[in-house]
Amino acid sequence: MSVHLHNADIVMIITLALLGALLLALRFRPASWKGIVLEALAANAAAIAAIVAFEMLMA
Repeated sequence: MSVHLHNADIVMIITLALLGALLLALRFRPASWKGIVLEALAANAAAIAAIVAFEMLMA
């Protein structure tokens, strides 16, 4: 199984990560910068997983 990420996929990853980080920040309202970094990392991981899952479904 080979996963190929193209420019549109990378743009979608960034978009989903930013949207996820914004939604998490609105939901949990972290008090420290460490919480914000943790939420951003979680949003990035979720965005990457979503794109990879979509690529696998479309293959």
